[in-house]
Amino acid sequence: MLTLTFDNGDRMPGFGLGTWKAKDGTVKGAVTEALRLGYRHIDCAHVYGNEAEVGEALAEAFRGGLRREDLWITSKLWNDSHLPERVRPALETTLEALGLDSLDLYLIHWPVPQKPGVGVPETPDEMFSPDEVPLSATWAAMEGLVDAGLTRHIGVSNFGIAKLKTVMEGARIRPEMNQIELHPYLQQPEMVAFCRDAGLHLTAYAPLGSSDRPDVLRAEDEPVLLEDPTIAAIAERHGVTPAQVLIAWALHRGTAVIPKSVKPARIAQNLAAVDVSLSEQDMAEIAGLDRGYRYVDGGFWVLPGGPHTLDSLWA
Repeated sequence: MLTLTFDNGDRMPGFGLGTWKAKDGTVKGAVTEALRLGYRHIDCAHVYGNEAEVGEALAEAFRGGLRREDLWITSKLWNDSHLPERVRPALETTLEALGLDSLDLYLIHWPVPQKPGVGVPETPDEMFSPDEVPLSATWAAMEGLVDAGLTRHIGVSNFGIAKLKTVMEGARIRPEMNQIELHPYLQQPEMVAFCRDAGLHLTAYAPLGSSDRPDVLRAEDEPVLLEDPTIAAIAERHGVTPAQVLIAWALHRGTAVIPKSVKPARIAQNLAAVDVSLSEQDMAEIAGLDRGYRYVDGGFWVLPGGPHTLDSLWA
């Protein structure tokens, strides 16, 4: 299985379980089954609203003999906690929910600072402008979390190259991860090359096209990645499923990948994708599918009179 090595020698399993969109009452069972099958990387976030259930599954696994050091646990700082004084309390809330003393990786979820207590803003006055709460100030507080031993590594999520450069220029501890949407319809070759040259790792979310995301985030005419004929043909050649081809593609690129499922059969099927070996021809065919299509385009942060545009978000 692919592993990603950090500067201090820590190794993150390249394949993990995502928990976004997992409904209440399903997450504990999904994490329990994943750990039983051999998953050792669990991706979480405060805003998902299910970290307490993840924590229950972890506690049972530890009582059953699984060691904390055998797991890689990631979580994310929500937008309402970008003010420097709110960063540590936000992580402490996550740690309490997960029942852990520290994380392996903590990410700034979006480069979109919001007023305290705001989930998804409905008006511009619920948001801060980038000048009011600069990324550099939030990042300095993130560095303090490493100093305090509350997380071993820090990084970002949903950052474009320009915003990555902004953080890196003034960083005492440079970001080590960018978690972004990556799949054959959104391959982001410039980002992949930039992060490779800068020594940042990438984690691919929505690797299967996120067909189960809320209707408000869906377009009526959006392409269905799992039904792509090229992916289907490659899957047939290998005797695997389209989902397994998509997971294998992400791993072959050297990126981590975190497909989400709460169904035991699908959780096992996704794990089996780590053994799928794609040929150079397969990879070349998939490379031709790129259409720059975002399933999660960030349009929910773009409000009339607000501080963000899609161009400024992804620049």
